[in-house]
Amino acid sequence: MSEFLPAPAERSAPGPTGSSSRGASSAEGAADGYLQRILRARVYDVAIESPLDPAPSLSARLGNRVLLKREDLQPVFSFKLRGAYNKMAGLQRAELDRGVIAASAGNHAQGVALGAQRLACRAVIVMPVTTPEMKVRAVAARGAEVILHGDSYDAACSEALRLAEERGLTFIHPFDDPEVIAGQGTIGMEILRQCSTPPDAIYVAVGGGGLIAGVAAFVKSVWPEVAVIGVEPADADAMTRSLACGQRVRLEQVGLFADGVAVRQVGVHTFALAQRTVDRMVTVDTDAICAAIKDVFEDTRSILEPAGALAVAGLKADVTARGLTGQTLVAVACGANMNFDRLRFVAERTEIGEDREAMLAVEIPEEPGSLRRFCTLLGTRNLSEFSYRLADPKRAHIFVGVQTSGSSDEQDLISDVRAAGFPCLDLSNDEFSKLHLRHMVGGRLPAAAITAGVRELLYRFEFPERPGALMRFLSSLHPSWNISVFHYRNHGADVGRIVVGVQVPEQEREEWQNFLDGLDYRAVDESTNPAYQLFLGAVESPTQIHQPA
Repeated sequence: MSEFLPAPAERSAPGPTGSSSRGASSAEGAADGYLQRILRARVYDVAIESPLDPAPSLSARLGNRVLLKREDLQPVFSFKLRGAYNKMAGLQRAELDRGVIAASAGNHAQGVALGAQRLACRAVIVMPVTTPEMKVRAVAARGAEVILHGDSYDAACSEALRLAEERGLTFIHPFDDPEVIAGQGTIGMEILRQCSTPPDAIYVAVGGGGLIAGVAAFVKSVWPEVAVIGVEPADADAMTRSLACGQRVRLEQVGLFADGVAVRQVGVHTFALAQRTVDRMVTVDTDAICAAIKDVFEDTRSILEPAGALAVAGLKADVTARGLTGQTLVAVACGANMNFDRLRFVAERTEIGEDREAMLAVEIPEEPGSLRRFCTLLGTRNLSEFSYRLADPKRAHIFVGVQTSGSSDEQDLISDVRAAGFPCLDLSNDEFSKLHLRHMVGGRLPAAAITAGVRELLYRFEFPERPGALMRFLSSLHPSWNISVFHYRNHGADVGRIVVGVQVPEQEREEWQNFLDGLDYRAVDESTNPAYQLFLGAVESPTQIHQPA
């Protein structure tokens, strides 16, 4: 450890708001007592010294050496067991015999439950009734008594405090306790020990502040030149606002995507430490967090939870904002308790968060060949979404997701589309479109678009998923057949799937069948599908829902 001890020197660094400065002595003063607490912390009865792994792909892309502190590899897949166990290990045997209690919807609960197992004591965990069943089972499997109460953490915490008083249990706070902070601080100790030379900056996710308070307390006591940077979601930025105001701020509401850091108010102890030891705060949006989850997966093949990837998202944002190059940057990957059903949402938002997908609304004239002409502009670009429904005899609107190589490539594509005479609206940053509209494009075929003797046929097709395959399919269609429905989504598989509605005159029905027979693609007729008739069929032939006998 002595190799990291700096010579006494003053330093100037931007404070949490980017304007204040302080010396090493003030940081050490703020962390007074915490260095000894951290050095003496009992965490390794249950925790591992997590590795500090390189992220080669991310490093190459950012032009900096990026290292990941792998707290996702802990026995409960989160750093939380460090602080919880350190607090519990310091209790008197009589206190342990009475039992402990905590309020948590996830990682802290599992840390307390594991600590109780190791220390042979009773644990009660109060969780909101909205907690996913997977997390409830994980806590109960470690022998803890689980009580479901309230719809939020605040309600669960109030009930836990009431039960602590009623049953004589010791409350284990998730972040605002000196011993919990000290337990989390062992992460900072490990980082400095594992680096051959001190890193330039350490990025830490912030919820209640226990993790960053502990890491910063140790780092600033031992090597104050290392910047400690906190990262919060833009819709759960209690620490950012508190540091800017100089006092703790309570948020009226918080975003729940990164539920592990969805805290309305930071702690008293954690805020006091952050005021003196945190260099700056960075906030990021949901798309950036999703992109960071993918970045870590590509380098480690591990899937972090949103809060676990928060530090990586902040690191990337800070590198871009300040133009950092050639530095050694550490991000604490603090958790991997991901709900499986969130993965689809993460995958959809990732490309937008990395400026690798453009979402566009395009208007084309309703005439034969116009759809093909528009698709020609897309060339061999990979598509993530393509939705079209004939709605007007003169014009049609297309919702399309296109993979791009960055914002400049996206703007070039938009310029090309507009130059070809197709009005185009960029929806890439529109939240409604990203969350809802991309799944809602459709509607019935209007009466004005129905021609006597022409029937709309609806077919599903499957084809090998490769660049240009969609264009080859469109090129094989007869130019006189009017496409009235077109929907495609890239599912990340080796087979592409599309739904196509085509208006085929009665006298050309045999030619249509010959077209199907000559295809190498699998085709399924969905023209009589009840769902199609209910939601997409012609307005002049509405159907009813018939209950099965």
